[in-house]
Amino acid sequence: MVIDRIRNLIKGVSTSESNEYSQIITNLSLDIENDKNDIELIKKAFDIGYAAHKGQLRKSGEEYFNHCTLVGLELSKWNMDRDVVISGLLHDTLEDTNLTREDIQLHFSEDISNLVEGVSKLSDIKFNSRKQKQAENFMKMFLSIAKDIRVIIIKFADRLHNLRTINHLSLIKQRRVAEESRDIFVPLAHRLGMNNVKTEMEDIILRTLEPQIFSKLKKKIKDSKKKREKYISEFISPLKEELSNLEIEANVFGRAKNYSSIHYKMINRKKEFDEIFDLFAIRIVVDRVEDCYAALGIVHHIYTPVQDNFKDYIATPKGNGYQSIHTTVIGSLGKMVEVQIRTQPMDRTAEVGIAAHWTYKEHKSALQDKETDINRHIKWLRELIENLQNESENKNPKEFLKLLKIDLFQDEIFVFTPEGDLVQLKSGSTPVDFAFEVHSQVGLHCIGAKINSKIVPLNATLKSSDYVEILTSKKQTPNYAWLKFVKTAKAKSHIKRWVKKDENEKSVKLGKEVLEKTLRRLKQISVINDIKKTPSLMGFNS
Repeated sequence: MVIDRIRNLIKGVSTSESNEYSQIITNLSLDIENDKNDIELIKKAFDIGYAAHKGQLRKSGEEYFNHCTLVGLELSKWNMDRDVVISGLLHDTLEDTNLTREDIQLHFSEDISNLVEGVSKLSDIKFNSRKQKQAENFMKMFLSIAKDIRVIIIKFADRLHNLRTINHLSLIKQRRVAEESRDIFVPLAHRLGMNNVKTEMEDIILRTLEPQIFSKLKKKIKDSKKKREKYISEFISPLKEELSNLEIEANVFGRAKNYSSIHYKMINRKKEFDEIFDLFAIRIVVDRVEDCYAALGIVHHIYTPVQDNFKDYIATPKGNGYQSIHTTVIGSLGKMVEVQIRTQPMDRTAEVGIAAHWTYKEHKSALQDKETDINRHIKWLRELIENLQNESENKNPKEFLKLLKIDLFQDEIFVFTPEGDLVQLKSGSTPVDFAFEVHSQVGLHCIGAKINSKIVPLNATLKSSDYVEILTSKKQTPNYAWLKFVKTAKAKSHIKRWVKKDENEKSVKLGKEVLEKTLRRLKQISVINDIKKTPSLMGFNS
């Protein structure tokens, strides 16, 4: 019966002849001879998806399945695997059509049906609900992501296309979708290293929520374009020449910063547009890691570097896998220019983040290595979910959402243990945050700390490259005052749990003393033994 329904859906449909279908096959580098099975499955997904959504229209008036094909196309541009692309093509079928999870599993695979169901669950989330419901929905979302990170990548492609066509919605709904994206999807894209997704979303959000600011900024950037391009050309010319002389293959180019980035720089620095120098960054993309450092030497030889504006994310990658060398130098006219130096694989990771770890048609051994890499990069996500679950048990949505934002919006610093191991923390973290990051027991018994061999208070602020040593004592335990200065969700969660447990134990002890004292006064102390044997007499289980 299920097979008959699918046959009827497919009959007479030829959407697989569309331009999007051809482009997906090209993006995935599929060969008609060697990848016949993969091509057939993608064709089937097109045909089933088109037929299932037939007659449905978007707010723009176009056929609904056009949205699904563009989601699949976006995923293929990110070089996601066949199953993810197919799931993108079918991502709305469970929610909006008569197709069931069993239909998808029968004609594709359990993996694809799980992905489609995971994305469908995310679509159920209503971000404008009351705080308690919102907290529960966020938890559902993060549990779904933790189960399979590919779910959020499909959701990013879906949300990105929805934002690109946001102008077809009512003004009220435009604001709601933009605010949802700003509060959750943008910071999550940042934490997963998906810079292309993040910057495009940010610009659309700024255009939607602040149309006048966006319009003025766009005009100013357009007016200064020729002047900016001339400056970039003059800046990179000697770099190209010197790289060529040393026979280093390199792609050197200037890249304009996105509108929202410039807007927030103006706000944070309290400066006008004309006072912002870094409207663009120079990027040098080379073949090998050693060429990165050779290129850095050339940049510093030609231009004067700015002190304290150098970051080596190749030696110490960000938590989301981002690697690059950043240096700021003084160009002509005294302008400060940021230069980013990286290899081609690093450049791809910088643009599409976690999605770069799925290279289509890889060997099994390579895929296992990738899986280890992915798990390392999303360690923070699994810890976030553990902390959020502990908070959700307390049914305090306000605290839950605060912890969520702490971890999503954090800037990073990198500090070292006495053994030289690297620890990544939220900017502004203290030795107590560091202690809990090393191990929960170290945090619980932390009595003091040394930064770069000097004794410091527990509320001292750590900086990148600090060496941190924690002093512990078995007699030391956390106290409520620590919550006033710790920054990480992990530390906050452990301290609150311990304080609650400690207060509970003290309450039990005090209650027992009050009860015994009262019963002695009434000469009824034997009642204690009756209560211990049968606590149900008092309406309790223990």
